[in-house]
Amino acid sequence: MKFRFKGSFVCSGDVTEVPGIGEIFEDANRTILTKGAPPGEGASSKLIGIESSKISFEIESGRYVRAHDAVLRLRKALSAYLGKEYHIGVRGVEVEKFTINLPSDTPPAEMKIPFVKEITYNNGVITLELDLGAKELEERVPDRIIRLVEEKIAKAAFGGKSEHWELLTESAPKPHTFDKDPTEAMIKRRWIIHGSVRGQWIYGTQITRIFRAFEKIVLENILDPLDYNEMIFPKVVGWEVWKRSGHLKGVYPEIYYVLPPKSRDPEFWEEVIDYYRVTQEVPLDMIRERLDDPIGGLCYAQCPPFWPFLQGQTIANDSTPVKVFDRSGTSHRYESGGIHGIERVDEFHRIEILWLGTPDQVIKESEALQERYKTIFDEILELEWRNAWVTPWFMAQEGMTGLSEKKEVGTIDYEAILPYNESWLEFQNLSVNGDKYPKGFNVKIQSGEEMWSGCSGVGLERWAAVFLAQKGLDPENWPQAFRDIVGDIEEGCVKLV
Repeated sequence: MKFRFKGSFVCSGDVTEVPGIGEIFEDANRTILTKGAPPGEGASSKLIGIESSKISFEIESGRYVRAHDAVLRLRKALSAYLGKEYHIGVRGVEVEKFTINLPSDTPPAEMKIPFVKEITYNNGVITLELDLGAKELEERVPDRIIRLVEEKIAKAAFGGKSEHWELLTESAPKPHTFDKDPTEAMIKRRWIIHGSVRGQWIYGTQITRIFRAFEKIVLENILDPLDYNEMIFPKVVGWEVWKRSGHLKGVYPEIYYVLPPKSRDPEFWEEVIDYYRVTQEVPLDMIRERLDDPIGGLCYAQCPPFWPFLQGQTIANDSTPVKVFDRSGTSHRYESGGIHGIERVDEFHRIEILWLGTPDQVIKESEALQERYKTIFDEILELEWRNAWVTPWFMAQEGMTGLSEKKEVGTIDYEAILPYNESWLEFQNLSVNGDKYPKGFNVKIQSGEEMWSGCSGVGLERWAAVFLAQKGLDPENWPQAFRDIVGDIEEGCVKLV
């Protein structure tokens, strides 16, 4: 890795007659630009010239003292010298040219990176030509650019997939009593109808009763026996939460954004109100002008908004493992063209199960949940299912691949066959996330041991999609254990003529 920087320090006064500036650069090459680097691996600076209030210079460096860090070290040394002796300050840095060479066995795919003017590849080297200023140098933006490029290259090497999939177990084949799309069947019976916005359903009494039966199964077979406690997590999530959880690295295309009004003063909105009253049309442009910047978005992944509850806290040893769940509201994801039936929607309902403690405690809890899920799927719902060990991309990019290979950190996806199209649908997951969330939200254990966490989302729509796809809508074809729980669902609450 090589860095080349050319630019100028801009001073508060004329420095052409100030002696000793060249010596500052020469001394820096022997001292401050070698600090923290192996012998011979420090940065090298060169004074090019002085004109009025500008000091022009060049820097070459490797990975240990990177050029942008060397600039900041030099600025500090010059500021101290000029300020003390001549009462002149260093007001800023002008960047004339800044390039970074990264070794790579494969050429990068076409990519657009913020603050990168040009990307070229030659003889195993990627060259980045940056276009940035002093603010970005101070905020170490070049380091993040390097990480981003390396992640994109590594992701391509990972297989171009969001995850790797490895079969773990599968149930015995089960008889299927239905071969239709359950969503279409429910529409015909008016168990469900489309909501007023995309990817949304209104659920009638029959399917709602099935949802409640699923919840009861989870409560009685998982949450109560394993001593989970109910909480209510926020459903509007601010930027700081997603920043700490890591979701802001790529979640933007799927967020439903939340924009508050600039004012709630009725006079501020009077024109909008009057326009609608006169035209009976919603003036979207006028509304858009009166909205403030997004404060965040609707709940996307259900567990991140829990973490501010413990942010910056130390948990007593005898409180671990902490085990909580939330079922208080909907989650929302913009599925683009991928919406289908009740299994792929923009608005959905989940029970989110979350636990945290030492690594051993978290892994043990994962194993307990796996056993409980197996019992439910085999003995109550009688599904034909399988599960697979998954290495999500974020674990690979954050250096957790080894832990995933040992099946300590990663995700187990549960899938069930859909007889009407012979495809497998993921309907349940269980994740051990390692220290991702405790580190992101600075949560510690009193003992000083490492802290991990896990989460598992029970999606009611997904459970219904696979259960009804295999068993159909007629209760006489359902397992007796489930019929005993759900009760009579034949009659809806509204009769139409």
